[in-house]
Amino acid sequence: MDAVETALRGALLPLDAPPGARGWNHDDIATFLGNTPRRAAAVLIGIRDDRQQNVLLTVRTDTLQQHAGQVAFPGGRVEPSDKDVIATALRESHEEIGLEADAVTPLGFLESFETISGFCVTPVVARVDAAAKLKPDPGEVAEVFEVPLAFFLDPANMRRYTMEYRGHRRDMVEFLHTGYRIWGATAAIVQNLVRRMGHP
Repeated sequence: MDAVETALRGALLPLDAPPGARGWNHDDIATFLGNTPRRAAAVLIGIRDDRQQNVLLTVRTDTLQQHAGQVAFPGGRVEPSDKDVIATALRESHEEIGLEADAVTPLGFLESFETISGFCVTPVVARVDAAAKLKPDPGEVAEVFEVPLAFFLDPANMRRYTMEYRGHRRDMVEFLHTGYRIWGATAAIVQNLVRRMGHP
């Protein structure tokens, strides 16, 4: 096991101890949403099981009601039929990008993250078979692309900025990679993973 793999596994909450329903950024989001219940959701942070260790990301279609055109991890809201958040992440990944569940090995969780749109998102980190074939659903996903995990671990690739939202200033991060802008909740989740892996 190399240093990156060791750091990755050490950064995660174990599979038998999923995070609670309160996100690590709850106080920030409460400024806008108060303490109203958040809707449960899950995303898959899929990392190719090969030398490059590419992270799977999607570009949402321009016709969606929420997050149209944005870069996102595959995922979505928890449905009553889902056994747990891992089942949600796997189901949504299959629906959105055609990723078969038997090509995915869940490793652990990151802390939940709350969004301005009222969701509490549980990130499920997993290894994805290097040979897994992907077929995006054009109704939800315009394209799938991959970013080397090493790119996110290099602090030179993280840009910090401040934005105004509903009269409040918010500290944000983003990553720019080969023409893709990774920002918002996706960038914040990546930043948390990077931080937990011991990078600034």
